[in-house]
Amino acid sequence: MAQAAQLFDANSQIQVEHDRKRRQFVIRLNGSHDRAVLLYEYVGKKTVDLQHTEVPDAYRGRGIAKHLAKAAMDFVVEEDLKAHLTCWYIQKYVKENPQPQYFQHIYQ
Repeated sequence: MAQAAQLFDANSQIQVEHDRKRRQFVIRLNGSHDRAVLLYEYVGKKTVDLQHTEVPDAYRGRGIAKHLAKAAMDFVVEEDLKAHLTCWYIQKYVKENPQPQYFQHIYQ
């Protein structure tokens, strides 16, 4: 897997895909089978739980999870949802990126 990390160009544009059916945000790494994901579940009609973010070990520390977190929080805002932040990384992201529109959509 370390070899795959060397092929990943950190300067390339990172594209986040939203798979609504599987309730996840995905970044495909190197166009390969490696993927970074953020999982969520609906826990009410207009409420989601942002549950878990995972980036393969070989790709950690490159800011990839930040793109997943931003996409998830933007989704919450755009869809006018409320969010539970179960995932520690999303909690960290919101704290480090204190956007007023995010706070209006988070269960404290």
